[in-house]
Amino acid sequence: MSEVRLAAEARTEFGKGAARRTRRAGKIPAVLYGHGSDPKHLALPALEFARVVREHGQNAVLTLEFDASSELALTKTVTTHPIKNYIEHVDLLLVVRGEKVAVEVPIVLTGETSPGTLLTQDLTTIEVSVEALHIPEQFEVSIEGAEAGFQVFAKDVELPSGAELVTDPEAMVLAVNEAQSATDADEDAEAETPAPAEPAED
Repeated sequence: MSEVRLAAEARTEFGKGAARRTRRAGKIPAVLYGHGSDPKHLALPALEFARVVREHGQNAVLTLEFDASSELALTKTVTTHPIKNYIEHVDLLLVVRGEKVAVEVPIVLTGETSPGTLLTQDLTTIEVSVEALHIPEQFEVSIEGAEAGFQVFAKDVELPSGAELVTDPEAMVLAVNEAQSATDADEDAEAETPAPAEPAED
């Protein structure tokens, strides 16, 4: 994942009212924390940050330029408005070059399973520990031609060099089963339907 430079401003006003004013000015309230330092309250340019997330994902690594200095930060939490879908707030983790961070990386499936099968995906992300400037954008798992009985566990996902799996290695990522036929579904429905009660004797 490439490093992205982004201009930021220090915030001196806090609270809901201040956050609204920040957003009206075209900026996003953010907090930078980590490495035992005091949290820094920042304002990020909204359009530029939204483009970074769109192009680099929510694990984007930023070089934040503010107060005549720069800090390397990992995007940890992006809070969006539940209805209007704009970014309300961002939590950033201070990192240093060469250190590893734990991040959730999306799993992307490629291909199609064999006809007559049903795919069940239990995990859409797995957590890995990886160097901050080498976070993969996604992990690809091929299901092309997969037959019933095919399974993928977290330990089966191919990781880049230097990355370590944090998720339980035995955690199920996906499974391919036989698709239930219409006849089987009818039989199951009949089996689940309770028999009519017999009339009570006088």
